Parts: sequence; structure tokens; C-alpha cells
Amino acid sequence: MQRLNGRRVLLGITAGIAAYKAVEVARLLVKDGAEVQVVMTPAAASFIGPLTLQAVTGRPVRDTLFDPQHEAAMGHIELARWADVILVAPATADFLARLAVGMADDLLSTLCLASTVRLLLAPSMNQAMWRNAATRSNVEQLVSRGTTLLGPDDGEQACGDTGPGRMLEPPVIASALCDLLGAGRLTGRRVVLTAGPTREALDPVRFLGNRSSGKMGFALAQALAAQGAEVVLISGPVALPTPGAVRRIDVESAEQMRDAVFTSLPDTAIFISCAAVADFRPCETRAKKIKKTQENLTLELVRNPDILGEVSALPRRPFCVGFAAETEDVAAYAEQKRRAKGLEMIAANQVSASSGIETDDNALLVIWDGGRQALSRQPKTRLAAQLVDLIADRFDAQTATKDS
Repeated sequence: MQRLNGRRVLLGITAGIAAYKAVEVARLLVKDGAEVQVVMTPAAASFIGPLTLQAVTGRPVRDTLFDPQHEAAMGHIELARWADVILVAPATADFLARLAVGMADDLLSTLCLASTVRLLLAPSMNQAMWRNAATRSNVEQLVSRGTTLLGPDDGEQACGDTGPGRMLEPPVIASALCDLLGAGRLTGRRVVLTAGPTREALDPVRFLGNRSSGKMGFALAQALAAQGAEVVLISGPVALPTPGAVRRIDVESAEQMRDAVFTSLPDTAIFISCAAVADFRPCETRAKKIKKTQENLTLELVRNPDILGEVSALPRRPFCVGFAAETEDVAAYAEQKRRAKGLEMIAANQVSASSGIETDDNALLVIWDGGRQALSRQPKTRLAAQLVDLIADRFDAQTATKDS
């Protein structure tokens, strides 16, 4: 099924190294039935040739504001009215800044200013540029005006740095646009998702924690939003940007996460426990910093609440999905956990130095009652999209059974 059949997408390309990925974005949109008109900034041609994009879309690329052939008919206004949606991928830090202050000094920025349709931006820039206070301010302004951000992703960058700022992969961007213009599989469904680690305070400066980066949970939040879900992301302490169209609640401890989950739970259709919640916490949190006055220090710990177990045990509970990070016997331990907690699904992964925690890639074994599917190692953004499809499949099957 072509979900974008007859839809008109204006695809903007700015001068970032990720411009080469725009060819695949255009191809996927055309494959889904869209009419795609590419508009490039003048400098973008340094990264990707217009003829390549013309071959993919079947339409000449526009890149000049003052084009006598088109401006006789006010071509930039005509294009602004033609589009059903404007997608800029990649959107550089410079382009975000010019949009934030309302500049219209090239064809693409003029179209964004002259159009009243939905504007989607897929940021792409160095991690330091993304974290810069000026960029953060520009992003906040754009989002406050109704602009939708797709990404950015977190991981290795062309410059050799690692961090947030990498453009989302083309399939994720295309899927998000399809779900925006069409009906996502989870449209109208509320999903509560936990992500990241928890910290259990020992004293004002120390805590017990774990190595979870939150990358898988944040990728899931993005993929769920792309499928039309109303996403509430409850996150432990992580250094990740909030995915577009996602409501984020920040917490520190397991008890704070539990409180946030149960506050957010009413009307929730699906609960996904992706967070690495600490199993234990100190019996006592010291009011002052613990000093090195002794050779040994003994800590007494108590069990933290089992958030997923409590949610799953509710009389009227949501569809529950758990995660299991294991170092051995992954399938056996995951199935044992799924049965013990009465979960509809569990996603398990083997933790190693190169996969799972603190990495950009992962692989999952997804298990449900009567079935399982292995998802191969790949970037977590792609993996999340595949997992959300499986969750939607099982949720739809359960809903159909209840309704019959």
C-alpha cells in the first residue's frame, strides 16, 4: 500500500554532510506514492548533485530564488501553495538559526516562511553545535511555533565525534512522514515508556547507578511517535535530546520513576519498561558527604519497587512490554522473566562490550506467548522501528481477540 499516494512533499536540502542521505529519503517517499519536489540551498550542491535528485524524483530541482522562468508567475509562492508538507533533511545549524529569526534569503527559507503547511526538520550537525546554547534556543523557538523536529540521532559523526546531532536514518524519516500524513498504527493510543538509568543517592555527591545510556528507550519514543502514539517518556538521567512530539518527564531514583509511571498510567494502552531500574537502594541516604575515615565501608541495601511487576499486576492493566539485558542464556532468562511478570512481550539482548549498553547498535530477541522473533544487530533507531511494528502487531491481535 502506498501511504503517500497523491501527497505533495517539498523536500528541502541544506549544506550538511548528511545531504547524501536525502537521495534515499526522496526515493522512499516516491516509493510510497508521494510527489516530491526538491529545493536545495545553493551550498547544498557542494554535497549532492541536483541531477541525482532529479533522476529519483522525476522533477527538476529548484535552487534559485530569483529564477526568471518561474518568478514571472511568483514561483516561490506557487511552490509554497503546492506542498502538503515541507520536510528539510538535513537541516543544518545555520538553517535552524535563519528560520528562527524569520530570514528569507534563499528559496528554501522563503518557502518555509511563505507556507502555512506543516514544517518538519531533520537536524544534522556536529554534537557541539547541537549542544550549543544558541542552537538550543533556536530549536525551542521553532518548536514553540509548531515546527516538528525529527531527531537528531545520537552516535558516530562524520567528523569523528560521538554524540547527538546525526541525522535520523532515511527509513525512520520516511516512516515518520508517512505516519504524519496518513494514519499511524498507534494513532490515538497512549504509550508510557521508561528509559535510561536510575540513580540511588548515597550522600549529596555519590549515588549507585548503572551504565544505561537511554539510547534504546529514546529511539523507541521516536518510533512510537512516528506511528501516531501519544508518548509519555519517563527518563532517568541521560544526555539525550527529547524526540519530537514526545512528552518527557525527568526523574532520578527508582521510587521517583514509579511515582511518575503511576501518575501517567490512566488511559494508557501500552506500557514499555525499557529503563534500567536499580534493583536496590541504600537503606539510608547520608545528609553529609561520606568521608574516608575508614578502610572499609559497609552499605546496607533494600529492594527497590518492581515497577513493571506492579503495573502488570493491576486488575485493569495496559499491554505490558519488558526488556531483559543478559550476559548469558538470554532466551531462557528472558522467557522466565516474561512468565514471572505475566508480560505480553519481552525484548532481550546480550550485553557485551560491542552491543547493548552504551552502544549505538543492538540486537534483540523478542518473545511473546507462542512466538519469538530475532531482530539482527543494527542502529538502535532502525531496531526501534522494527520493535514498534512487532508491538503493534501483538497489541492489534490482543485487541481483536478481546473485541471478538
